[in-house]
Amino acid sequence: MTTFTIFLILIVIVSFLLVVVIMVQNPKGGGLSSSFGGGGTQQLGGVKKTTDFLDKSTWTLATLLLVLILLSNIDLMSGNASQESKVNTDDVQIETPVTPPAGDDTNE
Repeated sequence: MTTFTIFLILIVIVSFLLVVVIMVQNPKGGGLSSSFGGGGTQQLGGVKKTTDFLDKSTWTLATLLLVLILLSNIDLMSGNASQESKVNTDDVQIETPVTPPAGDDTNE
């Protein structure tokens, strides 16, 4: 397994986690905290701490995703990633038919 493949797997995992964290947040301010207690004031961790955690998680995952993408690009450009072609073009011969010009009558 190459390092580029490892980067791709990590990028997919971080992207999935980022989508989950963003989908858990509520744009109106309730988010994850409003779904636990049904609106009561005594909730696990409180509203402010949950919002801070989700906000920090979003920024951390987004930064990690950006760093992974940049590192995978550097790895790809340095030539460490395998660039093998799946198609074997060594044995392929391309033949083009030769047609005589329109005004040439050499068969007479």
